[in-house]
Amino acid sequence: MSVQVNKLHTFTGHTDSIYTLQAADQPNLFFSGAGDGMIALWDLQARGDGELIARLPNSVYSLLHLHEQKQLIAGQNFSGLHLIDYKNKKEVASLQVTSSAIFDIRNFGNDIIIATGDGVVSVIDLEQWSLKKRMAHAEKSARTIAINPTAGEMAVGYSDNFIRIFSLDSYELKHEINAHQNSVFTLIYSPDWKQLLSGSRDARLKVWNADSGYSLHQEVAAHLFAINHLTFSPDGKYLASASMDKSVKVWDAATLQLLKVIDKGRHAGHGTSVNKLLWTSFNSQLISAGDDRIISAWDLLFL
Repeated sequence: MSVQVNKLHTFTGHTDSIYTLQAADQPNLFFSGAGDGMIALWDLQARGDGELIARLPNSVYSLLHLHEQKQLIAGQNFSGLHLIDYKNKKEVASLQVTSSAIFDIRNFGNDIIIATGDGVVSVIDLEQWSLKKRMAHAEKSARTIAINPTAGEMAVGYSDNFIRIFSLDSYELKHEINAHQNSVFTLIYSPDWKQLLSGSRDARLKVWNADSGYSLHQEVAAHLFAINHLTFSPDGKYLASASMDKSVKVWDAATLQLLKVIDKGRHAGHGTSVNKLLWTSFNSQLISAGDDRIISAWDLLFL
């Protein structure tokens, strides 16, 4: 199989590294958060300037869009969570859960789950907007969260190289996996929920059998430097990885065969670390963002 890559557009406006991308309430819209504290809304259809949604005093490492509530939760470095009414561009509530960096935010039902730089995973009751539970199982950062609603499990990747699996009903620890040689930066369950994929600072991509005790299924030396993020295509057939080595790589999801490398030399890609990806359902466009303060939109044609 061959893959044709076409760079459709470049979105600019952030003045610092872009750390997070999040789908909005329409397929052509997405949010970004960056080291400049700005949260912006972008339109893949109009391709114009971004719309400033909020300006926070410190870096925004993580965002979560609450579709039903039409609200956005931002994790801000040093000052906790911010609940934002993005339609009216106003902050509804804030919560000082931690003074550490908030690296990831997920939700399961009414629970908002955050992974923080102090190694704690915290559960927030959305309706009460209050702390429900704290899970301190590591001294090093909790970096990434993946939710498996089918199995009722949550996977968390840590900077002590471990992946820890928790029950979603009680948040009790079920498994501990000594997974990588360095920090686990990104986790994602496969679309059929049977596998968990992990990417690490050790540049290796691993696949774990989620339906059989998280045994190791496959391992690939995927990048030259840290893997920052993994995402599946909307149809689940392909996987994209973003790396500190300045590249985005596209893989066959079933076999992990490398199909394409998107970089600066070949496709006018990023000139610095690629931090985050978003594979949208808007014409299946792939969005990438990095330390170069640029967001790129890509069209991938699989032949």
